Amino acid sequence: MDLSSMREEYVNNGLRRKDLDANPIKQFEIWFSQAINADLIEPNAMSLATVGKDMMPSIRTVLLKFFDESGFVFFSNYESEKAKQIEENEKVALHFAWLGLERQVKIEGSASKISSTKSLKYFLSRPKGSQMGAWVSHQSEVISSRSVLEAKFNEIKNKFVKGEIPFPSFWGGYIIKPEKIEFWQGAKNRLHDRFQYTLVDNSWKIDRLAP
Repeated sequence: MDLSSMREEYVNNGLRRKDLDANPIKQFEIWFSQAINADLIEPNAMSLATVGKDMMPSIRTVLLKFFDESGFVFFSNYESEKAKQIEENEKVALHFAWLGLERQVKIEGSASKISSTKSLKYFLSRPKGSQMGAWVSHQSEVISSRSVLEAKFNEIKNKFVKGEIPFPSFWGGYIIKPEKIEFWQGAKNRLHDRFQYTLVDNSWKIDRLAP
């Protein structure tokens, strides 16, 4: 299939250095709020790229659940492929594609587990179905059919029908502590605007990158 004729012209006026906050977390919060206000589908969806000891990159979509000056938090099964790769290599990358606003954000940094207390707090805030789902899925393992999942879900549902669903020790959050954050804004004639924040001696250095 030849896709060479597919082309979307960007109409945004671009991004200027004077428009940026000196703090990339604050700048991310501004853009994230604008993505929410634009009614984009799941603006907190982000691609997570990991590389294990076999040096084969792997990428998948996860959901951002918290962010602040400390970093960006998502939750996962600690026995999943991504968890195993993070254990082998803490360096990861995140990518947000807010195409409705002609924007992208790329984040590079190091991943580590958050405390079990923080993971528990979030787990208790989840719907019951999501809590049970954490117990059902042995994430990334091969299964024979969907009926296996549904049978396991019904088993868990019956087991905890009269009580609280316990917090699984194999599930919890990761925080990505950023070292680089890039803000990409589409512009006319493919002269896109890219600004990269790099953490140097606990201060953020801002550079414009060629498109």
